[in-house]
Amino acid sequence: MAAWRSLLYWVRTGVEMLAALLLAADLLVVGASVLGRHFLDAPLVWSDDVARALLLAVTFLGAAAALARGENAGVTFFVDRLPARQREKIDAAVAVVIVIVSAALCWNTMLLLQDTSGQTVGSGIPQEIFFAPLCIAAASMTLFAVDSVLGFRRRDVIAAVVLITVVAAAWLIWAAWAPDSQPDLTVVMAVVFIIALAAGVPIAFVLAQSTLVFVWAGDILPGEFFAQQMARGIDNFVLLAVPFFILVGYLMEANGMSVRLISLLQRGAGRLRGGLDVVMVLSMVIFSGISGSKMADIAAVGSVLVPAARKSGQKPGEAVALLAASAVMAETIPPCVNLIILGFVANLSIGGLFMAGLLPSALMAAALIIASVIAGRRTAANAIVGTGDETLSGMVVSGVAAFGLIALIFGGYRSGFATATEISAFAVAYAIIVGAILFREMTWRNAGAVFRLAAVRSGMVLFIVAAAQSLAYVLTLQQIPHAIAELLVSLSSAHGSWVFLVLSILILIVMGSMLEGAAALIIFGPLLMPVARQLGVDPLHYGVILVVGMGIGLFAPPLGLGLYGACLIGGVKLEETVWPIMKYLGILLACLLAIAFVPQLSTALPRAMGY
Repeated sequence: MAAWRSLLYWVRTGVEMLAALLLAADLLVVGASVLGRHFLDAPLVWSDDVARALLLAVTFLGAAAALARGENAGVTFFVDRLPARQREKIDAAVAVVIVIVSAALCWNTMLLLQDTSGQTVGSGIPQEIFFAPLCIAAASMTLFAVDSVLGFRRRDVIAAVVLITVVAAAWLIWAAWAPDSQPDLTVVMAVVFIIALAAGVPIAFVLAQSTLVFVWAGDILPGEFFAQQMARGIDNFVLLAVPFFILVGYLMEANGMSVRLISLLQRGAGRLRGGLDVVMVLSMVIFSGISGSKMADIAAVGSVLVPAARKSGQKPGEAVALLAASAVMAETIPPCVNLIILGFVANLSIGGLFMAGLLPSALMAAALIIASVIAGRRTAANAIVGTGDETLSGMVVSGVAAFGLIALIFGGYRSGFATATEISAFAVAYAIIVGAILFREMTWRNAGAVFRLAAVRSGMVLFIVAAAQSLAYVLTLQQIPHAIAELLVSLSSAHGSWVFLVLSILILIVMGSMLEGAAALIIFGPLLMPVARQLGVDPLHYGVILVVGMGIGLFAPPLGLGLYGACLIGGVKLEETVWPIMKYLGILLACLLAIAFVPQLSTALPRAMGY
């Protein structure tokens, strides 16, 4: 057993370090590409292909490391209410499902690697560099999943394996003897999806398992299709902005910029009525405009302001509820990761989405601030924000540095100097330089730890994107989007486009509460966007509605995964936040309805900026 533990430790460490190194290499490739194109007039024709290959490697290696850490998000609301012994049995079954999905990905990736051997991409780079890291990551993932299974009682694991085997055998016998009486594959996938989700299977594995059910039960597509679609789901240069902006968020926290900036805000507004809550909303506005990562923002702001709320006598559940609501508000503040993902899957201008989200986020921020001032009280003198050693000049410098980063992101993108992905790479370089020179808190050791953490977090997010893209492709093959589009068009034709907007909001809130935000957008964005266009709804306006609706669902009790994350960071129980967050979500829902029925809130800035 000691040898097994040692093996797992070194494999996990190696996977995390490799993912971090490849993330750093991706930064260098993207930076070199921009500099070569603009200053040396020597574009690197291979840079896009290499950057995409590195992104695939970072994604799946990071996802494997996240599995080893036990950080994959899943809905545990239902299983948490079961007796301990029943919970153990279900958790054992969940672990077995993860082994099956990981092993299937590993096996089919090896087959795909063999099938593409000798092939090259447009720039002449071998296909193997795309699929070989995926194969290594899937093998590591399988190893970590097996280790998880070994932690459960043997009889529980055997019972889970027997149950899954019996169900699979029954399906095969049914298919052999009475294939015409079998239920539609869509129904089977839906049943498997709901059962796995309720059992607490991590979201990415729920999505991947649903795709595997189609591949195995349908007998239409080869197994390599599963691995190919998982890789193809994130094989896009645009998605590189996701790990880069996540990295910016963690760098800001590590280099001391976050705590100084929050301290500066508290100096300005902290003594007002409801001042601490106002500072929390403003902090989320600023950090979301820099890092693009919701969980990085929540960690940076919550780790400072929730303890301050405790010192001031405020209920921590109230503080965490406002923190979660502020994260919803910040969903449309660029460079939000979900705006980038929606632009990618729905083929929308990312710059246009960035502009479209500004006024809606300003409306929601103003509503939360007004509510905080009306219902709040003055902050107690002992509620000190920060570490206590920040000078006023240091806080001002931090504020200037933060706004310099915002100017870099918006100015670089708007000027056409670089794409959103390339700007995100320069934002990382900026954050590193600021930490090393201005604050002198960024050491090589800190930088290495931050890169490892960012690689793992990026892997978690993009693995969900990959699995959701594979499932979305399967749903397209089954013409599900077409059927839903026809239904929505018929309803809207009879009652007006307002019915479509209201239904869209309800769909995204419900699905956003059950799925991780990116997954809900990937599945429903391409499905609903063509209907919006057909009904004359502006795509950028509708994109903002989708993102905000998904955000409300993501943080809505009792299923919202984002709310669980905020509670973990704030150190409070979910039950303490339920009633407080409902009032904030009510305010945000009212804002969303205003955004939906006043299109100019979303379209004015994009039109003025030429999008």
